[in-house]
Amino acid sequence: MPELPEVETVVRELRADGLIGRSITRAQAFWKPMIAPLTPAAFAAQLKGRRVQAIQRRAKYIVITLANGNTLLIHLRMTGQLNLVRKGAPRDPHQHIVLCLDDGRDLRYRDTRKFGRWILTRAPDTILGRLGPEPLSEHFDRKVFISQLRSRRRQLKPLLLDQTFLAGLGNIYADEALWDARLHPGRVASTLSAMEARRLHGAIRRVLRRGIQNKGTTLGSGKSNFKRPGGNRGQNQAGLKVFRRTGVPCLRCGKSIRRMIISQRATHICPNCQPA
Repeated sequence: MPELPEVETVVRELRADGLIGRSITRAQAFWKPMIAPLTPAAFAAQLKGRRVQAIQRRAKYIVITLANGNTLLIHLRMTGQLNLVRKGAPRDPHQHIVLCLDDGRDLRYRDTRKFGRWILTRAPDTILGRLGPEPLSEHFDRKVFISQLRSRRRQLKPLLLDQTFLAGLGNIYADEALWDARLHPGRVASTLSAMEARRLHGAIRRVLRRGIQNKGTTLGSGKSNFKRPGGNRGQNQAGLKVFRRTGVPCLRCGKSIRRMIISQRATHICPNCQPA
């Protein structure tokens, strides 16, 4: 699933490719559940002629602000991909939403598993306002994070995946941050010392910044894996320290990486560096 670095990479590349300022001349939706409760006809009517004013990221959402006061929230879920292509290019059967632009290009959304969501709203804060703090924001205060972390009686891994506690982390970067901080994912958050909580705060920011610098993580070679808008793969997978490295020696101590299940999520640890 695309996480904060992958979504941030998509947003930055769509900006660089000139999406801001373009007008939508036609909108098509070929899979109704993605745009519910709107019908394809209503979706098309509300987007036709609208100009893109801004494109940003909030947590794992792509946030496209339109000139008429509407906001388009796009969540890629597991296999969503966005791409800008020339108008008239053959449509892949997994491209379920197409926005035709006034410069002769299409913004196309591909999603093999069809889990993604497109939400057209005039009140984006009703959705985005429920989310936790942005971990790369200057407002992600270390003292506040430490206090909130140490007040929770939940295991670290599911707590970090809770988007109302902290925005943007998923399985990959939660595992990477916990390895970096030398913390077992099954530890109860309230048992952390202040020093351990400080280590985790710094580790979260480091692994996310590295992921963005490397333009996201692409796992595997399948067509449904994360791709940047130009069709290129991310590069962060080469630098992963623990995620999906089961049986491989830990890069820090040499012990074998172990896979385990915590709260029904596959989790990767070094049992030596991250003692229970």
